[in-house]
Amino acid sequence: MLKKLLVIVTAIGLSLSVQALTDKQKEQIAERIKPAGSVCLQGDATCGAAAAASSGPRSGDDVYKTSCMACHDTGAAGAPKKGDKAAWAPRLAQGMDTIYGHAINGFNGMPPKGTCMTCSDDDIKAAVDFMVEASK
Repeated sequence: MLKKLLVIVTAIGLSLSVQALTDKQKEQIAERIKPAGSVCLQGDATCGAAAAASSGPRSGDDVYKTSCMACHDTGAAGAPKKGDKAAWAPRLAQGMDTIYGHAINGFNGMPPKGTCMTCSDDDIKAAVDFMVEASK
């Protein structure tokens, strides 16, 4: 089979050539295949711009309004609604340390910190306190 292929290629006069790419062509290819974005981890000095400085602890109400209410106002993914005493009662029976731990580390359908990666643990605790106070 290989002999037939060689005969056919030779018979039709096919010639293959290898071209070297110019520097400009290499740059154009690199531009086309470069990543669309990058990830910068906190503390990585090679990322360029400095991360925004924290303005200090936020109130529970502020954190709730910006990061928690989408789920805790609607009950999405099984989140207990703020103010729903019946939904919060079994959680409160577990103790505040457990509730804080679930809020910070994630639990069931809730991701860690409810996806508020800019929130400190204290910010999350303030939001939990805000919800709990409205749900007693």
